[in-house]
Amino acid sequence: MSVSPTQQHSDREPGTDEVTREQRYVSGLYAKLDEERELAQTRLDAVLGQSGGTPQARTERDVATSTHSDRLAQLGSVEQGLCFGRLDFHDDETTYVGRLGLFDEDHDYEPLLLDWRAPAARPFYLATAASPEGVRRRRHIRTLSRKVVGVDDEILDLSAADQGHDLGLAGEAALLAALERKRTGEMSDIVATIQAEQDQIIRDELGGVLVVQGGPGTGKTAVALHRAAYLLYTYRQQLASRGVLVVGPNSTFLRYIGQVLPSLGETGVLLATTGRLFPGATARGTDSRETAEVKGRVTMVDVLTAAVRDSQRVPGEVIEIVVESETLRITGEIAERAREKARATLRPHNVARRVFADSVVDALTEQATEHLEVDLFEGVPEIAFEEGESTDATVLDTRDVDEIRAELANSPEVREAIESLWPTVTPQRFLREFYASAERIASAAGEWLTEAERGLLARAAKSPWTTADMPLLDELAELLGEDDADQKAKQAKREREERAYAEGVLHIMEQDDELADEEILRVGDILDAELFAERQERRSALTAAQRAARDRNWTFGHVIVDEAQELSPMDWRLLMRRCPSRSMTLVGDVAQTGAPAGASSWDEMLSPYVEDRWRLRELTVNYRTPSEVMALAAVALREVDPALSVPTSVRDTGNRPWRAEAAEADLPTFAESELASVDGGTVAVLVPQGRLGAVRDAFAALLDTAAERLSVLAVEEAKGLEYDAVVVFAPEEITKGSARGWNDLYVALTRATKRLGIVHDGPLAPALSAASEPGPAPG
Repeated sequence: MSVSPTQQHSDREPGTDEVTREQRYVSGLYAKLDEERELAQTRLDAVLGQSGGTPQARTERDVATSTHSDRLAQLGSVEQGLCFGRLDFHDDETTYVGRLGLFDEDHDYEPLLLDWRAPAARPFYLATAASPEGVRRRRHIRTLSRKVVGVDDEILDLSAADQGHDLGLAGEAALLAALERKRTGEMSDIVATIQAEQDQIIRDELGGVLVVQGGPGTGKTAVALHRAAYLLYTYRQQLASRGVLVVGPNSTFLRYIGQVLPSLGETGVLLATTGRLFPGATARGTDSRETAEVKGRVTMVDVLTAAVRDSQRVPGEVIEIVVESETLRITGEIAERAREKARATLRPHNVARRVFADSVVDALTEQATEHLEVDLFEGVPEIAFEEGESTDATVLDTRDVDEIRAELANSPEVREAIESLWPTVTPQRFLREFYASAERIASAAGEWLTEAERGLLARAAKSPWTTADMPLLDELAELLGEDDADQKAKQAKREREERAYAEGVLHIMEQDDELADEEILRVGDILDAELFAERQERRSALTAAQRAARDRNWTFGHVIVDEAQELSPMDWRLLMRRCPSRSMTLVGDVAQTGAPAGASSWDEMLSPYVEDRWRLRELTVNYRTPSEVMALAAVALREVDPALSVPTSVRDTGNRPWRAEAAEADLPTFAESELASVDGGTVAVLVPQGRLGAVRDAFAALLDTAAERLSVLAVEEAKGLEYDAVVVFAPEEITKGSARGWNDLYVALTRATKRLGIVHDGPLAPALSAASEPGPAPG
């Protein structure tokens, strides 16, 4: 590693004066944290103990409950690593930096601890010896629970007598220590070791689309998550009510990053995959790569639009309806006229259906009225009219006609006939029936898809949903819509059910009271059903993120997408609907695109939605992957695009990647060896998708004993993850598995933080062989 003599570094361990001094201060911070927790809990208890009052008072209580609950969650989430840094300035001012702000109310709210996101904390990440920003010394404080276990100092004063060296990195010792830590299966935050190029991206402005391009190991994901925490801190008023959505590539990834934001003091962010962004449906199935590619095309908008129009039918034969012995007829002409009238409204299918139904009922009412008048006048003597008197006399007035119309509108026979011509459907039912009908697929997609592509869409009606289905369901929700009247009826019913439930609970409680002493105050004396229902509602109050997860129409204040290059055009339509303000942070690496419908350039991906109104920031330093591993990964990257270059690694380990020729059955032996090598760290075995089942069977026994440290995954499942050691099996099959096979291999080769091995049971590309050394023999 190249170094430069610009800073002095020193480490101090427990027992030294400096560690003892910092322990006293850190202990005081934790005492303040405990005090804040107790105060927040007291305030929450006081609010929950209140009841009744005006609607405004109830609203105020709800807000207070949410505020104090959020504060408690925030205070509880920063227990580990509360304080991690200190800045000593040339003017003798000292500032401590940590996960959230703590203040001394007795001394004009003097800051005891600065939130890392505060502007005043920026020198902790940006100051260098060349540009110290007034900082004389930067101290990294290492803690274990509430105990200070060491400090690391950087002297930024170039005039200091004793100068050390560094990598040009902020907090070099702390950073390298973090990089050398064993992986645990969960992502750690980088709040104590954020580097300058990362900090600039984290603190970029809120509005517009920010694209963060970075190769493997550059900290894209960590930057994205810290940006979410920073935005919520800086733009709390704008974002608190709408929330922030973080989209990841798969559920494994979401579990991996799940603790990062809470550790940064933020608990109100919704983490989701695109497979979970349509309430009421969950992706549990898997599409073939070819099927996923077809479903991801923007052409599917045209296919679904045509399918919805096809469902708005005109009968080939007259539909006869018998109502009270009268035969009424829905002709093709009546249905066509009603359909044109409904479509002319440009409303979604289910909303326009009311117009269609009204038009058909109007026509049937006219028929019924004519039949009734004929029946009434039949057998009545001819009436003599005076000259000039109207002969258009009728025995039915407006009220009579309205009653006939209402009767027809509510007639089961009429409703069934209208439903057969213009059905009310949910997106789920529509898509299931569409997939199950080759005839419907051919009719809607004939202009847009080939016969082979249409065949990829066909499947049984009860097949599980897949990730690629979610944006199609979302598109259908737009095309179909939901009748507002039905929504209001559902809301009214829900309110009635809640009140009935409250009344039932109170009845049971009052029965229990009757068994008690008569002198005891009964629950009915102090609590009525309305108040009880209100308490139940408050108890189940949801955060903005939780409400957003249940509401398809929710729009977020900001959306962050990791591995953004993997999303299909249909995925982007779904996400853009969730964020009409286009306030987004997109992180990824187009060199790692593996999804068949993914993008090969950022411009290709974004131009349909924001044209050229997006800004690009690049991460160029590889903090995770050793230089030896990146030398091997460069072989795959050249096959992806010779113009691309690997990011610069900040460290080497002395461990060159190894290779071995062995059978599938020998993989557990190599995995056991790697588990021993990383001494408590994590190991991943990455295999071609087609081999995953067989390899997992071979690992059944080992996975039982080392499940927390060992993972056996297809390459796409490992995207965004990292492990101490990685074994890549059958690289040649990975490269030939799809049109983006070399992209997939590049991803697989860059998941390791310490050790990388290749096991092959077929020919190995000469370039891969040249960049690795012979490894252990199997067994």
